[in-house]
Amino acid sequence: MTATSPTRTPQGVRKDLPADLSASITVFLIAIPLSLGIALATGAPLQAGLVAAAVGGIVAGRLGGAPLQVSGPAAGLTVVTAELIQHYGWRTTCAITVLAGFCQLGLAALRTARSALMVSPAIVHGMLAGIGVTIALAQLHIVLGGTPQSSAVANVLGLPGQLADLHPVALGISALTLVVLLGWPRLPGRAGRALRKVPAPLAAVATATVFAALAGLSLPRVDLPSWRSHALPEMPEGPVLGLIAAVLTITLVGSVESLLSAVATDKLIASERGTDNRPPRADLDRELRGQGAANIVSGALGGLPITGVAVRSVANVKSGAASRKSSMLHGFWVLLAAFLLVPVLDLIPLATLAALVMAVGVQMVSITHLRSVTRHREALVYGTTIVAVVLGGVLEGVAVGIAVAVALALHRLARTRITLERLDSGVHRVRARGQLTFLAVPRLSRVLNQIPHDTHVVIELDGSFMDHAAYETIQDWQQSHLAHGGSLEVTGRSGQAARINGADPGAAGKTGSPGGADGTDGGDGGDGTGGAHRSGRGHDARHAEGGRPAERSRRSQQRGTHQCCRPWTPWQNHCDHRAPSTRTATASTMAEAAAAASDDGGAQELSPTPRRRGAGQLASGISAFQRDTAPHVRDELARLAREGQRPSQLFITCADSRLVTSMITASGPGDLFTVRNVGNLVPLPGAESTDDSVAAAIEYAVDVLQVDSITVCGHSGCGAMQALLSSAPGVAMTPLRRWLRHGLPSLARMASRHHAWARIAGRLPADAVEQLCLTNVVQQLEHLRAHESVARRLAEGTLELHGMYFHVGEAQAYLLSEGEDFFDCRVFDTVGQHA
Repeated sequence: MTATSPTRTPQGVRKDLPADLSASITVFLIAIPLSLGIALATGAPLQAGLVAAAVGGIVAGRLGGAPLQVSGPAAGLTVVTAELIQHYGWRTTCAITVLAGFCQLGLAALRTARSALMVSPAIVHGMLAGIGVTIALAQLHIVLGGTPQSSAVANVLGLPGQLADLHPVALGISALTLVVLLGWPRLPGRAGRALRKVPAPLAAVATATVFAALAGLSLPRVDLPSWRSHALPEMPEGPVLGLIAAVLTITLVGSVESLLSAVATDKLIASERGTDNRPPRADLDRELRGQGAANIVSGALGGLPITGVAVRSVANVKSGAASRKSSMLHGFWVLLAAFLLVPVLDLIPLATLAALVMAVGVQMVSITHLRSVTRHREALVYGTTIVAVVLGGVLEGVAVGIAVAVALALHRLARTRITLERLDSGVHRVRARGQLTFLAVPRLSRVLNQIPHDTHVVIELDGSFMDHAAYETIQDWQQSHLAHGGSLEVTGRSGQAARINGADPGAAGKTGSPGGADGTDGGDGGDGTGGAHRSGRGHDARHAEGGRPAERSRRSQQRGTHQCCRPWTPWQNHCDHRAPSTRTATASTMAEAAAAASDDGGAQELSPTPRRRGAGQLASGISAFQRDTAPHVRDELARLAREGQRPSQLFITCADSRLVTSMITASGPGDLFTVRNVGNLVPLPGAESTDDSVAAAIEYAVDVLQVDSITVCGHSGCGAMQALLSSAPGVAMTPLRRWLRHGLPSLARMASRHHAWARIAGRLPADAVEQLCLTNVVQQLEHLRAHESVARRLAEGTLELHGMYFHVGEAQAYLLSEGEDFFDCRVFDTVGQHA
């Protein structure tokens, strides 16, 4: 997929020009103070920041593959550039920037852009957070009126002395800058909305500059020397290995930051705009090529290294930019300012720029990223990378982060908890948590050999992988245990029946497992094992396939079915509307016919049996339930009948037949109080044509059943959302259309720029329908809060609200995370097996 813009008419170009012009001015007003601040933080000439901003806008904007991404000097390269200037000087650093640009061109030619995204997000976010900490510590000294030291450790050690020698004027101007910067987006009222159109960084710098000028304060200010004395690159001097490491560091950090910013900009565009108003998606190889060309030009002209900048890209998208012309125009405005506004720029206090950059550094330590890595159990990688970047540098920090990530992955693969527990009933329970590999075989064998021969054993396997060694160990022990008069039951997660070998059906009595839990009863309680047992299934065919061919075929077919889906197995693919004469026989039908032919001593023609529909099909399903499932759940249902229901959760979802709530939540009888309707809608209290059935269910669940949480679950391909998108005004009202009016707020939310949007973590919504399905979940949660009983319990802190999205085609569930991400989007994230 490329980012090449489609052929556009002159009318289309003229139509987009006002939007691009307006967006370019907004980005320009943000870029000027940030570019000067980053140049100040690196120790480079201040003009270098303006050169990089102009080149990033014009060159990267024209040649890059992300049309709405804005490039320029970024905080992510501040620490690296500062170290290079200290070691090699400014002119050699410019030459290193040029060489890094050529490296990026080479990587683009090899089409390796996607490979840069293989780095763990915990490492990338940890690298950026470590850079942010280093920047903040250095700029804090300037805010206090001093001079930063050469390293983060030196800056920390020098803080006590700096605090003892404060400069009140510099500290006051810095404080004023931070107050305006943080308070500007929160200005209230109509006047506040008008003032917020001015970017907060510009407002902060302008306010502090005007105040310092009017008050006549004496403090260091920006001093832009004449362009005639502007330093250009020189031939690199120094150790060859050191120079190579410097070039690779600039290449690595700049490329990864640019590509991640391009992907994030794509996601923001998808959440902000409809499909008919989006530029092409980013071509990452072209973007890397554009970044390389921009770094070559910037370094050759004496500018800072360039990357894609998230802050400016967000401002560009949110300001309504329509094409790459907005980025190019912003670079042109920076170029004009560098020549025409020098007297104005010279009035800016250095403490103001330092406060601005310090705030940017602090914001790089993102709470959203910290929550994300913690949720995915990668906090150790994140924290280690931060510490390593702060103490050793960017390249060293990334290397340490990669090493820790690899070590953690190997540890998780190798770590397995195996415990033995003797129950009061005399049953021995063996629990294996984690992956069963050859590394766990000694512990597994030691635990199994502690079990007496003549006992009943339950082995619970909870993992996603079992290798050949572990499988053979369990199988050999099982055969020995059964031979000595013992009985055995193997289960997966949540007690699902599993099967280690395909023992003969006659062995059901030997194993003594209730309901044929070892998979030998020939019914639905068979070998529906989870992923932890799949590695052993090949052994079933070699070691234990006895009996008639029909029995072998039936058992082979069952192995592909997960236990949680077994009650629905007879219904799979039942929606076959072809004529009976044209249907093909199923595998099981043909296998049974083949077996019958074999028993009769001759061949017979296979004729497919028409599927039963309507009442006959329902009766067949009920019969299967009574025969196979009812015996397993009868005791639990009897307990619930005696004690009454005490569900922990109200689950509001769509009436779509593809959503099996008990299957996707692994819940059982008594767990969920479920409300289903078309579109998983929650009508607002008092709304026109309010449906009291939903409100009654909410009131009953919250006040009577005292549920702990409420979940609103949407799903992909929702017909209600499709109907909302395609609805036309003036159409006659039907019961369905009247009901769907409760979904109109979701449609309005998706079209509004004043509400947080919703997206799926790691990818863009597939289309407008999926975007509305996600947005609808967020909107219905807002409707829930309007119900009096829900609002009361939320205020008491005794109720939680959750959003969920189920992608039917991928069989993947997503949970709505708390808060918003960097782009003010509500994010639906996947749930790991550890959850």
